[in-house]
Amino acid sequence: MDPLGAPSQFVDVDSLPGWSDDYKAKQLDSHQNSVEKAPVDVRSPFPYRKDINAKIILWKGDVALLNCTAIVNTSNESLTDKNPVSESIFMHAGPDLRDELQKLKGCRTGEAKLTKGFNLAARFIIHTVGPKYKSRYRTAAESSLYSCYRNVLQLAKEQAMCSVGFCVVNSVKRCYPLEDATHIALRTVRRFLEVHGETLEKVVFAVSELEEATYQKLLPLYFPRSLEEELQSLPYLPADIGNAEGEPVVPERQIRITEKPGVPDDASDEEGLEADLSFIGSHAFARMEGDVDKQRRLILQGQLSEAALQKQHQRNYNRWLCQARAEDLSDIASLKALYQTGVDNCGRTVMVVVGRNIPVTLIDMEKALLYFIHVMDHIAVKEYVLVYFHTLTNDYNQLDSNFLKKLYDVVDAKYKRNLKALYFVHPTFRSKVSAWFFTTFTVSGLKDKIHYVESLQQLFTAIAPEQIDLPPFVLEYDARENGPYYSSYPPSPDL
Repeated sequence: MDPLGAPSQFVDVDSLPGWSDDYKAKQLDSHQNSVEKAPVDVRSPFPYRKDINAKIILWKGDVALLNCTAIVNTSNESLTDKNPVSESIFMHAGPDLRDELQKLKGCRTGEAKLTKGFNLAARFIIHTVGPKYKSRYRTAAESSLYSCYRNVLQLAKEQAMCSVGFCVVNSVKRCYPLEDATHIALRTVRRFLEVHGETLEKVVFAVSELEEATYQKLLPLYFPRSLEEELQSLPYLPADIGNAEGEPVVPERQIRITEKPGVPDDASDEEGLEADLSFIGSHAFARMEGDVDKQRRLILQGQLSEAALQKQHQRNYNRWLCQARAEDLSDIASLKALYQTGVDNCGRTVMVVVGRNIPVTLIDMEKALLYFIHVMDHIAVKEYVLVYFHTLTNDYNQLDSNFLKKLYDVVDAKYKRNLKALYFVHPTFRSKVSAWFFTTFTVSGLKDKIHYVESLQQLFTAIAPEQIDLPPFVLEYDARENGPYYSSYPPSPDL
């Protein structure tokens, strides 16, 4: 207890600034307000929710000092771990805590157990055991860490707690990568509050100085504080955002549950892959689907249904997207070979590809594919057009058909569905022949979308000049080949 008259060392959660409070001070300029009111076509799977943000607090400090209904202690299976969080909680709670923990007889990884807070300001302590991390068993570690956060929140809900103070459950001793663990922590809390938000008034993330930067970086992805921040964060979300509860889902390890397990599984296999399993339930186990080895064998035999093929392709694309978001692609970005500009006359986003800026023989083309996916994933969710400048390309800039076929095969169905036109600017006879062969015999779905554009004046009938940023060398070439009209047109900044 504090000496009489001495200030308390404990911190009242109601006195802490909320997650949105600091951001509001930065929203006063007119630009922010105008963006906030703009219509939004693309929404994040974690949309801006003012009511949820009001419950979130990020606080740099010792979780043991929080005056809230319950705080979280991260420990080992015997509840005797000596990490900085546990030691501080034991020190402030007093010796009675150790006596009560002995009665619990341990705690399994992913579980959560409750004790009194004793001398703490918090009434209760929720003890949980985070997983040991090994890259070989990453999936198991993700599921266990999710269970830690979910079980803590479920226990808080069952005990009608008003506020919970989370420590960082993944202790350094257990080797869990901080950023990966933070994604799981934030999305699990977010999904829980979306459904059970009325049961909790405050959720505090108590972090150390080392952990604060990671939480500051990732919180806007799951708790955006404005429509603008939601849109800015969208490209940085990982490919795997879990299911509706934030739980990791691994399609490759899912199995199918049949309605009549005793019936021999013969001719109904293909039908079963397409069956609606919604009647079974909402838990992840109840949504498990088919033998993956069997699916791959059926693909080779040409017998797998179209729906199953699409799901297989979607999983493959998600792996590429996840890798694209994890890779350092700054060297590819510096080429300025792919960029977004304005909109065409139909209001569709215009993406520009500059052929001469792609040194095919000097760069890692797989990284180029990753960069394309990284840039285009959120663009392709709505209608768009591509403008490819073939201007002054040579043999060192030619994208071979194998790469283009791989790109076409890897990208998501939305890329193909929402691409409305591909303007091929300044084509040569050789490039037209190559494009004809490629679109006729390799990717026939692209053929009707290609428009060969001999001059910029022709391009400007579809895209207004002010809506497209043109590399200066393209303007110079066009002026030289098609007359001096364009030489007086103001060039765009060098890309």
